[in-house]
Amino acid sequence: MAVSPEEKQGGQQEYLDALPIAAAVVCEGAKGILQIERANDHFRSLARCDERLGGCPTDQIDALQRGPIGLALRDFLTDGSEPVLQFEAGDGQVIGGRHFIVRLARLSSGATSTRRCLISLIDKTAQVDTERSLRAEMLRDSLTGLPNRLAFNERVEEILQHPNFKEGSYSVVVVDMTRFSRVNECVGAMAGDELLISFARRLFSALRAGDVLARTGGDEFGILMRLDNGLPDALELGERVRTVLTTPFRLSELEIRVDCSVGCALLTGNVELAEEVLRNAQFALKRSKLSGRSEVYEANQAKAARHRFSIETELRRAIEGDQLTLAYQPLIDLPTGQVSGFEALARWEHEDRGQISPTEFIPVAEESGLILSLGRWALDSAARTLADWDRKAGKILPLYVGVNLSAIQIARDDVAAAVSGALSSSGIAGSRLTLELTESAIIQDPQRATKVLEALKGLDAKVAMDDFGTGYTSLSYLQRLPIDTLKIDRSFVAGMLGDGDSVAIVRAILSLAEALGLATTAEGIESEELAKALTELGCTHGQGYYFARPLEPQAALDYWLARNA
Repeated sequence: MAVSPEEKQGGQQEYLDALPIAAAVVCEGAKGILQIERANDHFRSLARCDERLGGCPTDQIDALQRGPIGLALRDFLTDGSEPVLQFEAGDGQVIGGRHFIVRLARLSSGATSTRRCLISLIDKTAQVDTERSLRAEMLRDSLTGLPNRLAFNERVEEILQHPNFKEGSYSVVVVDMTRFSRVNECVGAMAGDELLISFARRLFSALRAGDVLARTGGDEFGILMRLDNGLPDALELGERVRTVLTTPFRLSELEIRVDCSVGCALLTGNVELAEEVLRNAQFALKRSKLSGRSEVYEANQAKAARHRFSIETELRRAIEGDQLTLAYQPLIDLPTGQVSGFEALARWEHEDRGQISPTEFIPVAEESGLILSLGRWALDSAARTLADWDRKAGKILPLYVGVNLSAIQIARDDVAAAVSGALSSSGIAGSRLTLELTESAIIQDPQRATKVLEALKGLDAKVAMDDFGTGYTSLSYLQRLPIDTLKIDRSFVAGMLGDGDSVAIVRAILSLAEALGLATTAEGIESEELAKALTELGCTHGQGYYFARPLEPQAALDYWLARNA
């Protein structure tokens, strides 16, 4: 039984009306103008057009005219290759625009040659708006309202991937607030947050139009800036930032002066990722914290950082695998020429790299915190070596061993407990250990340093101040702290024979030590003339290559036996 056109059209309309989404049949009309042949109420409401009233071309419907949907619809009908096409698109409205999942399905032309298709629209505007809102929240720092690290990196990424990007035309500048943690500890987290907000406002006032400011870390801010005059633009920004920070910040009743460190990195063709640019600027920032001026990233810094990280990983394994050793450099009683003791020095013989200098791995150990386990190992090893020498000699030998303490150990470890444990496990007396620490270990936290040294004296251990003369120790510290020995830095000792100023400095240190009742040890003695000169000036002890290089434990014992025979 044949179906009449009216029945067929009625069936199509019933199908459209049954759909829970906006749908319509679009056909190609006269002069190629696309017409809405029939639609359901969902589509009519959305399109604000009723084909039943006649004359409903698609170019009068906003969603099909201004946006990409209309273009895709025309191409789909005229191309005729794909039976179905599905995509997501907006209606083209800048303000209050809507977003749809669009599906186009080709319909048979029947007896006529008119091209037809079914268009269905699933409104996902609410979902898109929610996603945009969540993304905007995800890219915003909740405290300052600035873009966060992710948003900053996306902006840098856009610059790097732009087809007109020119190497060196942009720079990333990282600004870090100094002393923020101390301020936070003293005035509290809420005042700290207030300081961060005020700091961000000051930074913003130093920027030019077009510069992008973001909060990239706790007290770290990143700036993306175009360089109109090259690198000097970035350095000038650093000076402007420091200028706006000269006025103290007012927090409640307090006035706090804040300084900053500034690191810069250029966007170059060698950099592919935004995170890498930011990391390069942070390398420069680290140097700025030491130099006190704005610093620019140098290409070898990343390589050096990777090398330090490699050293850190392998040093951790070496400590855990007991692969390090101690070498012992003799400490000579200058008036008698006999050996009074030894300074224990860490040595690392790497299986692939050979001998790794302490000047290379000790800073890595301090930066990574491995100095705590390294320091405890050195104490235990030195104490065991002393006990072993006693056993070999058949008596308690009249000598001591000096072990270096890092400022990190003083600040973060229970040094007295570590020394006590080393003494207990080896069975030696505390008087046979001398703990050597630098002036910086005292200056960083004088109160804690005082407590640590007093605890060490309670164990009958001796204390020596290493590299004396190179720091800023107050004379009052020397009076208050339980220090037994001043070690004169090799930089003064080495220049004595040809520099009257060095002689004057050494003589002054020796006079000060005598007045305070302290022993003295001169480092870096490399000639007989130096040894005689220091003896004549009244220095009590010396060490250096003139006497001996650092020795293996057995060689050190043999040296003591030969020298003290």
